[in-house]
Amino acid sequence: MRQYSADLTPPWKKPKPVPEVPAEPGLVVEEPGTGFCGAVIRCEAGTVTLEDRFGKHRVFPLEPRGFLLEGRVVTLVRPSGAAPVRPTRTASGSVAVPGARARVARAGRIYVEGRHDAELVEKVWGDDLRIEGVVVEYLEGVDDLPSIVEEFAPGPDARLGVLVDHLVPGTKEWRIAEAVTSEHALVVGHPYIDIWEAVKPSSLGIAGWPRVPHGQDWKTGVCHALGWPSENTGAVWQAILKRVGSYKDLEPELLGRVEELIDFVTVGGGA
Repeated sequence: MRQYSADLTPPWKKPKPVPEVPAEPGLVVEEPGTGFCGAVIRCEAGTVTLEDRFGKHRVFPLEPRGFLLEGRVVTLVRPSGAAPVRPTRTASGSVAVPGARARVARAGRIYVEGRHDAELVEKVWGDDLRIEGVVVEYLEGVDDLPSIVEEFAPGPDARLGVLVDHLVPGTKEWRIAEAVTSEHALVVGHPYIDIWEAVKPSSLGIAGWPRVPHGQDWKTGVCHALGWPSENTGAVWQAILKRVGSYKDLEPELLGRVEELIDFVTVGGGA
């Protein structure tokens, strides 16, 4: 007699299998129901404890398809021999220093082009910056850069680093950056039109960032193309930022520029 399966669910309605990932200490994941993103610090029978960048702890059940890892749905499972330890890496990938106090702020500064840029740098490099005593501020526009540099008066003990969006040779922004660059002032740029674009599409569950016609507001065009609400791009950015758990969610072109600025500002000079 022919045997039939008791499961009569049509194949196209069955959920696709997702990978099982051991909840190893330090693994950064997001619980999509709450948007809570953090590193695994403890995994016990049936539950996992996450710690976010503010040190807040949340306990979640180990349910199938219950978490996002680099934007992809996964099932966390208890690793063999799991032990409760704190993350050994910061969101930037640096070695974590448990209990380290923030250093007194240096005279040197890093400026970025806009509030969204500053929030992203804080989320990924915040721990590193506090240990190094580096303060991040933001520009309202590159046009303000010459007056800021003049007022700041960078020197050997007060270096100035600047991160500029979409820094392309030959543009007005490029000429301004060239004019203010000196031995103690470094201006670097990434190739992206907006800092949103520096977040990997895979971390957001999209195939790629859409092309926006020249002359159209980029953020508005992106929202229209992806079906995101365009009336409040600030809220859209906060949703994007929640998907960034570590440096792994960012494009390498941005990572290299930020690391370059941190190194530049922290070389020489005291607190």
